Amino acid sequence: MSSLRDATGLRVLITGASGTFGRALARELTGRGARVVGLDVAPRDDDPVPVIACDLTDDDAVPAAVATAMGRLGGLDLLINNAGVGGPAPAELAPGAEVRRQLDINLLGTWRVSAACVPALVASRGRVVMVASRMAVMQLPFAAAYGASKRAMVAYADALRLELGTHVGVTCVYPSAVRSPIHDSTAAAGLSLEGMSSYEPLEGVVDTVLRAALSRRTRRDLPTTRRGAVELFLARHLPALTDRIVARTFAARIRSGAFGTAELAAPAVERHAGAGA
Repeated sequence: MSSLRDATGLRVLITGASGTFGRALARELTGRGARVVGLDVAPRDDDPVPVIACDLTDDDAVPAAVATAMGRLGGLDLLINNAGVGGPAPAELAPGAEVRRQLDINLLGTWRVSAACVPALVASRGRVVMVASRMAVMQLPFAAAYGASKRAMVAYADALRLELGTHVGVTCVYPSAVRSPIHDSTAAAGLSLEGMSSYEPLEGVVDTVLRAALSRRTRRDLPTTRRGAVELFLARHLPALTDRIVARTFAARIRSGAFGTAELAAPAVERHAGAGA
């Protein structure tokens, strides 16, 4: 990545900084000479950078934490909106606490932090990188809240880009699935999407976020793999085709018994059994 800008002295704020992606990004950026501060609801003793405890769902706590971070950094050049949560949320069920949690953190948490950072980013002519998801464009079953929150996050990024584009660059990065604790609650509910997603290495996601942050020209959208680039293209230009691909894969997973013990999947399993009768 020799074409990237020098990160020495870059002032960086990372949300979700104590998680899998956040810690890896913090290490890479500090290794390149950047000054990094993180926000996280549960900082760890072994975090590679200073991390300020902050609940991104708290309207009052977020501006205060951002102000503390920028006070330590002396301003802000780069915001990486990385914080995010997942969990089981079938679309056919009424939204409950789990759905509200994902929307509040993934979408509104991103919005709260970004809004608090706008004056500093405009002053520095900085950048915002949104760690979105392949599911922002290609939905998977049983994860409606995550997909909806990430698609809305991209819509928010589009609006932010239009409003701040004279001074601030905004890039969305689209990882597929990376093995991390974000999948634990879905797996515990018997709704693991193993077999429906191809896992990719963490290093590829980190490299793509760095390209978004440090490229000389601001990029609008960046998939993290070649396969991801194809999926992004198909989902945007041939959505009916991607629907059929996902539906066939989903049906095959149901026939294999993958969701046989999952209470939340029972209606879908029953419908597929009836459709094949």
